[in-house]
Amino acid sequence: MSSVEERIAQVVFNADGLAPVIVQQWDTHEVLMLAWVDAEALRRTLTSGRATYWSRSRQEYWRKGDTSGNIQVVREARLDCDGDAILLEVAQTGPACHTGTRTCFDTTDLEATVGAGES
Repeated sequence: MSSVEERIAQVVFNADGLAPVIVQQWDTHEVLMLAWVDAEALRRTLTSGRATYWSRSRQEYWRKGDTSGNIQVVREARLDCDGDAILLEVAQTGPACHTGTRTCFDTTDLEATVGAGES
């Protein structure tokens, strides 16, 4: 297996030095949240077994659950085919969303038209 630094070097960070992380419950595949990492946050996540992100609003690192108790224990981390997005599978304790809900994606339904396969 390659070193942590070699794995981080594979990530294509945006102009702000960040990459999006889609966070998913490892066993149910429920999408919990979207967060951002820079190289250091990703390093901390990959080496500690706990999800660490970069807060764009607060401009600081935050390890999920340190203040709320709603921790995310890392089960797997994967890079997408373009190298510019990360899928983080976690074991979530308690709510994932800062609003206190299980997932950040349980609010507004955009009422998309359900498509059918083309014939």
